[in-house]
Formats: sequence, C-alpha cells, structure tokens
Amino acid sequence: MSNKKKVAFICVHNSCRSQIAEALGKKFASDRYEFFSAGTETKPQINQDAVRLIKQIYDIDMEKNQYSKILNDIPEVDIVITMGCNVECPNIPCEYMEDWGLEDPTGKNDGEFIKIINTIEDKIIKKFVINND
Repeated sequence: MSNKKKVAFICVHNSCRSQIAEALGKKFASDRYEFFSAGTETKPQINQDAVRLIKQIYDIDMEKNQYSKILNDIPEVDIVITMGCNVECPNIPCEYMEDWGLEDPTGKNDGEFIKIINTIEDKIIKKFVINND
C-alpha cells in the first residue's frame, strides 16, 4: 500500500489538458505522488495532437498507459487540480483543490499546444517537485 498522496487532474472530457498533466506529473514527480486524470465525460481517444507532441517532446507514449476516464474510474484522491472548467467544476472530496484555469488547445496549432504543455510542466515542477507539500 502506497503512502504517496494521490493527485487528480480534472477537465470535462479527460482527453487533452488533464491527460498531459497526468503524463507530466508521472514523469517529474511519480517518486512522491500518484497521478490520475479524469473528466465528467469521456472521449473515444486522447487528443491526437497532445499524444503526438508529448511523444515528440518527452518521448512519452500517453496512449500506452492512459485513456479517457470519468471521475468514478479513479480512486479517492488527496489533491484535485482542475484544468479550467468551462462548465461547472465537479465537486470531488479532497484535502486540497485548485484550478489552473488553462485554455483548451484542442483544434489550435502546435504553438498553442506547446504553450499549454509548457505551462502545465512549469506548474507541475513548482507544485509537486519544488514545493513538494
């Protein structure tokens, strides 16, 4: 049984921002936390631009270990990070919750995707690697 804190990244469809955050959380801080992502709805597959760019930049194959999940598919968590809900954010029991307020890059160019990816990486490093609260 792991005593690592569990972190969930939540957005509506669990296909882009939350999936990127799950992949990068695992890359940078899996020694201290367990990372999950979920949505209030699912998509048939993870956003293919996100999959391609995360593979290209970090050599992580998100489709190998990740898939679009709803909230009931993940365990109870300690920390909830919402990605910037354009609808009402779900209420999930947890010790701590914050909203990162990120724009959804779906349908935009690679430059917009990379900006969001860089922002997510920066926030993960600051929150889970440097601060490590």
